[in-house]
Amino acid sequence: MQLYTTSLTEYKRLATKEVKVGDLLLGNFHPIRLQTMTTKDTMDTMGTVEESIRSIEAGAELIRITAPSKKEAENLLVIKNELRKRGYNTPIVADIHFTPNAAEIAARIIEKVRVNPGNYVDKKKFELIDYTDADYAEEIERIQERFTPLVKICKEYGTAMRIGTNHGSLSDRIMSRYGDTPMGMVESAMEFLRIARYENYHNIVLSMKASNPQVMVQAYRLLVKTMQEEFNECYPLHLGVTEAGDGEDGRLKSAVGIGTLLEDGIGDTVRVSLTEDPEFEIPVCRDLVKRYETTPENNTYTFGTVPALPDGKTPYNPLAYKRRETFAVDNIGAKHVPVVIADFSKQTNITPEHLRSIGYTYSETLDKWSISDTAADYIFTGNQIINFALPGTLKVITYPDTWLQATDKTKYFPIFQDSGYVTAEQKSSLLNFVMIDCFNDETSLNDFTYIDNLANDPTVVICLSSTNKNAMQSVRRMFVELQSRHVKNPVILITDSNWTTPDEHHIHYGTETGALLLDGFGDGLCLGMSAASYESASVHSSGRNYNSNQSVEQFINSTAFSILQATRTRISKTEYISCPSCGRTLFDLQETTAKIRSVTNHLKGVKIAIMGCIVNGPGEMADADFGYVGSGPGKITLYKGKEVVKRNVNSDVAVEELINLLKENDAWVDVTAETV
Repeated sequence: MQLYTTSLTEYKRLATKEVKVGDLLLGNFHPIRLQTMTTKDTMDTMGTVEESIRSIEAGAELIRITAPSKKEAENLLVIKNELRKRGYNTPIVADIHFTPNAAEIAARIIEKVRVNPGNYVDKKKFELIDYTDADYAEEIERIQERFTPLVKICKEYGTAMRIGTNHGSLSDRIMSRYGDTPMGMVESAMEFLRIARYENYHNIVLSMKASNPQVMVQAYRLLVKTMQEEFNECYPLHLGVTEAGDGEDGRLKSAVGIGTLLEDGIGDTVRVSLTEDPEFEIPVCRDLVKRYETTPENNTYTFGTVPALPDGKTPYNPLAYKRRETFAVDNIGAKHVPVVIADFSKQTNITPEHLRSIGYTYSETLDKWSISDTAADYIFTGNQIINFALPGTLKVITYPDTWLQATDKTKYFPIFQDSGYVTAEQKSSLLNFVMIDCFNDETSLNDFTYIDNLANDPTVVICLSSTNKNAMQSVRRMFVELQSRHVKNPVILITDSNWTTPDEHHIHYGTETGALLLDGFGDGLCLGMSAASYESASVHSSGRNYNSNQSVEQFINSTAFSILQATRTRISKTEYISCPSCGRTLFDLQETTAKIRSVTNHLKGVKIAIMGCIVNGPGEMADADFGYVGSGPGKITLYKGKEVVKRNVNSDVAVEELINLLKENDAWVDVTAETV
């Protein structure tokens, strides 16, 4: 039996219970639903209505609106009536945090309420308490007493509910027993789910959100496993990476987390939490789910025959991260961070200026190269020999015939097709790349006998890709095969995109490589585009969807490093945990995020949380190093970890105070360039 999904070798939707949200059906193989959340103050009725309409017209199938107190909950009726009067019948979701009374009001008005089990009854004080079993049982009884009235109201009014756990807002009780773990997240939700089931109420969706995609994926998988074992059925799942941020980082972090689960058939509705206007989240949601266009009658797609897992089990633990054990070939594998290979095979006459796009800048005056923290480690040039002196750290991969022509065999290395390597007369004594197309229509496990010929060759780095539609599953199955044959060569993940827009490319790369990296597979990335996609991207590089100063190679290089950052496998830049605006936000979140980015984006490895209000403050920024949190109109509270350092700082000087805090804690460095 699979631990957490129906199949690991093909795409197949996980069977879940059907939930009714107004007239919208969710789960039970219905289409994956798209949703977003408004950013206006809920008491701004017309502003919220207009924002909702823009989101609905962009494709939102559910609209979530914050209701932090009774007055906002009551105003949901006014908002709902105005939307219905204008002909919009999209279900409304009330977002509840600390106030059961607000939830009980909202549940009588709108189609769905969202409660956070970490703070719906508990008040988080960041205290470690040693709970006895009796104390713990007493707390559960208290939760049942406070939560049951809402369950009964929802059951009476036909209102749906989302039990939404957040990694950063687990209660002190859960933290004291389970810690800041996926298990704690799951148990937090299960406590509430058991109470609802006791009342025979099942119109429930669950979520396990975290700003760290690795934690988020493990929590959802564990939740599925737990529901299957305890109830022998699963409730629909709402997928999201909380506080993903904005721009490229927000999209890629969401693609890695949400896409990994969608690839396993997990997920019935998605929300992409971007620090942008809500209607801009919907196209990203649509790009995520359009890869999985199935119907209840046909909820599977497969292209290419991928053999079942041996004994139906995985030789690795998908509920806990552990990097696959490999030996090192040069700087690839073992304990080295994953490398990035830039594909320059579509460029002609490569010059030093081209290398600027992948992190290398040449100064003619100084006759020196400077290297950025996001500089590619290798470039693939196909049939080209570069006719200038390369930076000392950069190495070149070429086809075998071209490699033979290279004079410096310590900088140039060949890449072979799998069977070609076995029969090749001349190979590098240092490093050889060997490509394998995993389980295409013409191959099966029986065709991979040559793997044993290169297995554990100390010069071989294996490059895995697949032309199958279920490419990620095909490559993952090959990793299982390598493990079963005790092959410990390092592996590069090769992924080409046939899509068109930057968002589509981000989602394709993030999903197919991120899913593997989160399982501990992969010692490097090589991302590319089909010829048609590359040409389209080059032609439109000055359009509104592309950075006008960014070449295709720069776009791909930046994407690769962002994926490694999102999977926490290689940290090369500052990480921002930035919540999307909502009606609770106490300052201009987009403007402030951009301002903080502009002065801190050189702080490699530092995690900075930018939170609009105290609800999404110390809790949601679970593993941030520093926090910038709205505490009142025009007021900011600064955190180091979860500890308050400065309260009620005026917002006009708060960014400067954040910089001072970074300096005081030795987290600040001046901008420099490393020369090579």
